[in-house]
Amino acid sequence: MKKLLLSVLFVAVSTVSALAEAPAKVVTVVTSPDPQTQLMSMVLTMQAAQQGAQAHILLCGPAGDLALRNAPPSATAGQPPRDMSPQGLMQMIREKTGATVEVCAIYLPGRGDDASVLLDGIGVAKPGEMAARLMAPDARVLSF
Repeated sequence: MKKLLLSVLFVAVSTVSALAEAPAKVVTVVTSPDPQTQLMSMVLTMQAAQQGAQAHILLCGPAGDLALRNAPPSATAGQPPRDMSPQGLMQMIREKTGATVEVCAIYLPGRGDDASVLLDGIGVAKPGEMAARLMAPDARVLSF
């Protein structure tokens, strides 16, 4: 009986330990048209990814413009204090951490465009998959 209890305790501790070590997921939802808010959303997403979180970025409404090949100056202009643009940091996050970046499913139809206007490597979110990411028990959702 004592061996059984010790075995169960060992498995429980091992499982909790493994769960604690698994990288968390961060889902960053950006809707703000404000370049400083957009940039700060990317700063915090980068910090989370550098601390081991698996990052996913969803761009909706005016923030979807960050994903455009021909993005407006508000997305590409450097912001103080490091002269980094929201789009530039978003691309850096994607390239350096493997983060996924997607626009909302209704963003492109709302513009009358298709995926050809998006930067390489950026896709269109599928609502069911996005809902699953948002509802995942190990996900943190950041909304800007």
